[in-house]
Amino acid sequence: MKDMSTMQYDTIVIGLGAAGVTAASTLATAGKKVLGLEAQDRIGGRVNTVPFGDGVVELGAEWIHGQYPSRVYDTAIKNNINVLSENVVLAVYQSDGTRSNHELVMELIKYCLALLKDTNIEEDSLGAYITRKLQEHLRETYPELLKDKDFLEEFLALMDLIVDNYKGSSSWNEASTTTNYKELEGDPHMSWHRNGYKTFFELLLNTYQGGPGLANLDIKLNTEVTNIVWPQQPSTPVEVTCKDGEVYRANNVIVTVSVGVLQERHMSLFTPPLPREKVNAINSLTMGLLDKIIISFDKPWWPLSHSFFVFLWKGEDKRKVAKEDFWTTKIFAASTHLGSGNTLTLWTSGDTAKWVETLPEEVVKRKSVELLQKFLGANVTIPEPTGMLRSTWYSNPYTRGSFAFDSVSSMKYPNSRADLGKPLLDSAGTPKVLFAGEALDLIHYSDVHGASESGYREAMRLLASST
Repeated sequence: MKDMSTMQYDTIVIGLGAAGVTAASTLATAGKKVLGLEAQDRIGGRVNTVPFGDGVVELGAEWIHGQYPSRVYDTAIKNNINVLSENVVLAVYQSDGTRSNHELVMELIKYCLALLKDTNIEEDSLGAYITRKLQEHLRETYPELLKDKDFLEEFLALMDLIVDNYKGSSSWNEASTTTNYKELEGDPHMSWHRNGYKTFFELLLNTYQGGPGLANLDIKLNTEVTNIVWPQQPSTPVEVTCKDGEVYRANNVIVTVSVGVLQERHMSLFTPPLPREKVNAINSLTMGLLDKIIISFDKPWWPLSHSFFVFLWKGEDKRKVAKEDFWTTKIFAASTHLGSGNTLTLWTSGDTAKWVETLPEEVVKRKSVELLQKFLGANVTIPEPTGMLRSTWYSNPYTRGSFAFDSVSSMKYPNSRADLGKPLLDSAGTPKVLFAGEALDLIHYSDVHGASESGYREAMRLLASST
């Protein structure tokens, strides 16, 4: 049998997340000889299902966001895999352990979240827009709240964190009111539950429940790509050099690494360097960060009637928080997960998430439990946790963030996604380097289904050009 490094492939796919696995499996199933190169020790990219607690948890993507038309949802249904609605139910808790304002706060949260779908807005940032609209709304409905500066300030701080959780931003003032993002039809919180999101990849690669894989697809994990030489000369292979010194050749290559990685490495990754249009597109996009702290207990001690416990601070309590612990005030909620019944997930984003990634495990665990005690422990003493996992999507050199979002700065360059998504061609007009990933779907970026769609798009581009 030929050595992989001397064999020439039809296509090399760099990165085996949702985009890469979709592209690789689509091409291999169509009869193309494909090599998948993945720098990490696992398949999945920013999807990472991990056994934890009494089942599995998701350190990355949590849900199938919508059903129609979704390549992810369709894959589950076609293969008779049961996916369940998470039925996200919010409950608001205050930092003194009470729920005195629950109905009012829920009403205001729903009002503010509805504003995310508005168009034709004067302000650039979601923060400025939602703040103005909320104040107008309160004048008409609850004018007395406008005098309660403490409540208003803390409610706006909570809404800021909720928006950041959607966007991966550090502040809702970073997030743009202008967006091309489109939600899918159907339930936005479909869960793989105890199957885990990893099932999507197993189905695509034909490895589910011990399947044999795909005959035309070779996969190498722990294989970091350091350089891609893309030729101008027709009929000349692309050469992909890896950190271990191996060089692989193919007619073309699909690059599916994150925007965060491209921003950091594009100058050393491509020979010749990328055209100016591509570089501008890479640098114009904004990479967001959403991290999780997942804590396990012997058994659930929290109310089982809700799935999200939202944290609303009182100003006097927040002012007592020590400076080094202030990151705990930037965790907007704890949530349950259908994959594991005895775990809680705490959510953080942006600069706060970057900071938390640097803190010692024991500090994060202890302070997280103290936070849960403060908000949820009015009628219960929270037991010692049995374990903790946390995501580190920013410090991970192969992701450098979670997903791209529409920021005030990125929306000044509205064609960036389309420009980055154009393939690099040789002098005969044949695609040599193609680009896919969640950031490169024009309307479903930040989602697994958008990433998968982009990988399918590029695979079909190659199949069309080879006929």
